Amino acid sequence: MVTAKSDTTPYWSTSTTFPQFAKLADNAETDVVVVGSGITGLTVAYLLAKAGKRVTVLERGRCAATDTGHTSAHLTMVTDTRLSDLVKGFGRTHAQAAWDAGLAAIAKIDDIVREHDIDAGFAWVDGYFHAPLDDDASDASEDLKADATLAGELGFDAEYLESVPLVSRPGVRFADQARLHPRRYLAGVAKAFVALGGRIHEHSEADEFCGDPRGVKANGYTVTCEDVVIATHNPLVGLGGMAGATLFQTKLALYTSYVIAGRVTRGVVPDALWWDTADPYQFVRVEPHRDYDVVIFGGEDHKTGQAEDTQACYRHLEEQLRTIVPNVELTHRWSGQVIETPDGLPYIGQSADHQYSATGYAGNGLTFGTVAGLIISDAILARSNPWAELFEPGRKALTRGLWDYVKENVDYPYYLIRDRFAGAEAKSLRAVRRGQGKVIERNGVKVAAYRDTAGIVTLRSAICTHMGCTVSWNVAERTWDCPCHGSRFKPTGDVISGPAEAPLPEAD
Repeated sequence: MVTAKSDTTPYWSTSTTFPQFAKLADNAETDVVVVGSGITGLTVAYLLAKAGKRVTVLERGRCAATDTGHTSAHLTMVTDTRLSDLVKGFGRTHAQAAWDAGLAAIAKIDDIVREHDIDAGFAWVDGYFHAPLDDDASDASEDLKADATLAGELGFDAEYLESVPLVSRPGVRFADQARLHPRRYLAGVAKAFVALGGRIHEHSEADEFCGDPRGVKANGYTVTCEDVVIATHNPLVGLGGMAGATLFQTKLALYTSYVIAGRVTRGVVPDALWWDTADPYQFVRVEPHRDYDVVIFGGEDHKTGQAEDTQACYRHLEEQLRTIVPNVELTHRWSGQVIETPDGLPYIGQSADHQYSATGYAGNGLTFGTVAGLIISDAILARSNPWAELFEPGRKALTRGLWDYVKENVDYPYYLIRDRFAGAEAKSLRAVRRGQGKVIERNGVKVAAYRDTAGIVTLRSAICTHMGCTVSWNVAERTWDCPCHGSRFKPTGDVISGPAEAPLPEAD
């Protein structure tokens, strides 16, 4: 047995470098000041700069080194609060909205990675929600079946499994989850932001906020601005009043969560995400390398400051991980902090005049941090956003019954691509995995459905244009082949070889 090192430096910090940025050393004028440079701060800064805003980021330490730097990088749309509980608390369409926001966040990360060719190890993977290792699984099966059914009804790619890979427990497979190296990703985002004219100042703690003129002071200098974004995990008061900020803090519950990591033989642990139904839950993911994999395992959450023997938390994780992967060579251990809200959803929105903040991400920090970037940048740019009312700290539109999620947001860009994640109107598309094709029945017609590696679906008639036979998917060649007379077609339906001369027509 090899026990993880006694220090608590996260794996993410030892496995990459991050560009360094100078302290704030002069007065400046900008459109937006972003305080904090984790996933929320750098995402909103990048999106605003891309839209033409002048943005300055102030960071008291190093970029992506504190809360985001201590993440487990579990990138999923599946919220800590169970979907059935979200439905009870918010209704079906609003529960769907919360998961839609998560999927949109993962898709946005994918877009940014592709646009800027960021080497962050991003990949779409399956996620498995399963019964705990040491509990009687019989009691969990029916609830997990209900979870899969409900998720499917709301348009998500979910499938109940009697035995989940790796853990051999009943569970639900959720497609279209993801993993990435968070600091490599944010290093790429920071580089893209600076290339757009953005400014980042490290070792520049925001120690005073001014209202007239509006600005933020750090290192004795002032950056004046139109808007302020507080992206500090546990929000600063900033331009808001102390009384309101104190009341807001009473809504938040802070928990410490523990993570260990270690090397395993490549391929021993499949490239996927796992988390169980326990409370607190445990979770597993993989960070692939050329000659080995790093398995990341976490859990043991407790309210911050309320555990006497925190070393025991690490020991218990080690014992649990070795039951799953006996030969793991432990190399790292660290802890992070998660913040929960009473209703299970984060608070994202305006916290004072011309000031925005975000907090309460629970175990979905990377996902909701990206959602916050989308919502806050849209707010500053005076654009509508489908999730603003849902995550608004007061939830005013929900409590007054003023928000129709589906009706009011059909024109948001996310909904132009939602079919890449299957959807309630095309449930049979869930059978089509990324990079694969399958003949499905859609509206009573056989359709050749292909989903590319980006998740975009191409639908063509499955009827060969030569003599009317049904084509089948050639897994090795990634083509549609006719078993009757040998015609072959590209995934897009174009002819590769005859006797067919016409492409497979588009399907309705």
